[in-house]
Amino acid sequence: VVEVDVSVLTDFVLYQNYPNPFNPSTTISFSIPSAGFTSLKVYDVLGNEVATLVNEEKPGGNYEVRLNASSLTSGTYFYRLSAGSFTEVKKMILLK
Repeated sequence: VVEVDVSVLTDFVLYQNYPNPFNPSTTISFSIPSAGFTSLKVYDVLGNEVATLVNEEKPGGNYEVRLNASSLTSGTYFYRLSAGSFTEVKKMILLK
């Protein structure tokens, strides 16, 4: 007998990046329950956009995106997921 977990996503979820603090790369995971335009961007503490990781139509599902921050300076950054009417922001720390 083989059990398969076919769970249906019902909520938008933005997970904390891992590892955090990181140097020089980290993974950001998120889940979206249905297809729609999805944007995942990284900002510095002044609100300047420093990276766009996702900016396209995505089907519902679980996703992982890798951020290589080797060109960024040490400090605190924020990443924002926008999908449909959902928006969430989380904080991450780059230590070099």
